[in-house]
Amino acid sequence: QVQLVESGGGLVQAGGSLRLSCAASGRTFGMGWFRQRPGKEREFVAAINWSGNTIKYADSVKGRFTISRDNAKNMIYLQLNSLKPEDTAVYYCAVGGGSDWRGYNYWGQGTQVTVSS
Repeated sequence: QVQLVESGGGLVQAGGSLRLSCAASGRTFGMGWFRQRPGKEREFVAAINWSGNTIKYADSVKGRFTISRDNAKNMIYLQLNSLKPEDTAVYYCAVGGGSDWRGYNYWGQGTQVTVSS
C-alpha cells in the first residue's frame, strides 16, 4: 500500500501561483492530480506516467498548470500559474492513470487551494 501526502496549498490572489507537492511512501508508476470544488464532483486535473513522457491535462488547466515528478524522491508536483477563483478546490494526488478517478487506487488527504478575486 502506498501512502500519499500533499502539501503546498494556501490562499493566493487571482493571477498568482502555487506549487503543490505530493510525497509518496514508495515507488509509484502513473500518478495524477484531481480536485474537488465546492459543491462539485471530483474532477481530473493532470496525469503523468513513470517516465514523465506521457502527460495529460484537463482542458480547463491546460497552459496554466504543469505536472512533473522526481522519481528519485518519490515526489510529484503540480505548478499552478495564472490562478483563477474557479480553481479554488481541494487538490488530491493519486496513484493510477487516465482521467477517470476510478483508474486510481491510492489517494492523499488533499490540500486546499483558495484563490481570491
